[in-house]
Amino acid sequence: MLRSLKSLEHYMMCATDGDLGKVLNFLIDDDRWTVRYMVADTGGFLEGGRRVLISPIFFRSAEWSSHRFHLALTREKVRASPSIDTDKSVSRKHEEDYYEYYGYPFYWGRPGIWGMDAYPAVLTSHSFRRYEKSIAAEGRAGQPGKPDTHLRSAREIRGYRVKGTDRALGDVVDFLVDDETSEVRYLFVETGNWWFGKKVLVSPSWVVLVDWAAQLVQVDLSRQAIKASPEWDPKAGINREYEAKLYDYYGRPGYWRRPAREKALQTQNHSGPHST
Repeated sequence: MLRSLKSLEHYMMCATDGDLGKVLNFLIDDDRWTVRYMVADTGGFLEGGRRVLISPIFFRSAEWSSHRFHLALTREKVRASPSIDTDKSVSRKHEEDYYEYYGYPFYWGRPGIWGMDAYPAVLTSHSFRRYEKSIAAEGRAGQPGKPDTHLRSAREIRGYRVKGTDRALGDVVDFLVDDETSEVRYLFVETGNWWFGKKVLVSPSWVVLVDWAAQLVQVDLSRQAIKASPEWDPKAGINREYEAKLYDYYGRPGYWRRPAREKALQTQNHSGPHST
């Protein structure tokens, strides 16, 4: 299922033993276009409340009717987690401290979106954790202390201009994310004063450049191609029929058309996160 990141902001986070705080933001890996962390404010809910990072490893479910986001974590585990200044760039060293505290291997340094797989839950797999320890023993498990330049605030990217191969197209207003893999499937773009504010979806695979200084996202699509593309109605949601129509229009293979071998590997490795 695809979910709007913007719609999740201000949801109440629920630990396994009570309310934990409120969702503020998400950090997106702009290299793999994957949500790596939820940024949450625990002020008023935990003693010494502060902003903390929550990995998709611990995501359970979101209740739209009550605006509650459930996590596979206890309040105490989050309270004692490593302190991270969410107003500054999150370094690789901070990420290492975070994953070591929770006892899970790093997601980076492997071919999959999440280590060897497309699902964050693979990092909880006992077999994968043993594999990571063996790699670490050989001195090839990551690059300690190296700053991570790929984590970006979803709130920051919203409002960035989108430019095609010939001219400006509109602005990023939201992201649609796969709730199983946490991959960003689409950037939701509004064309503003062009074409009476048409609403369109753009796959991250069509993005060729993100210019942070210019607050610009460049895609390998022409303005005319976007103008004639299938319009998206946010109120109608999204289904595979619409997605197939969109990808067919651009003459590109859908992200769901993965090789059978890759799907088999993901199914074999996929397991649910453990409560902590």
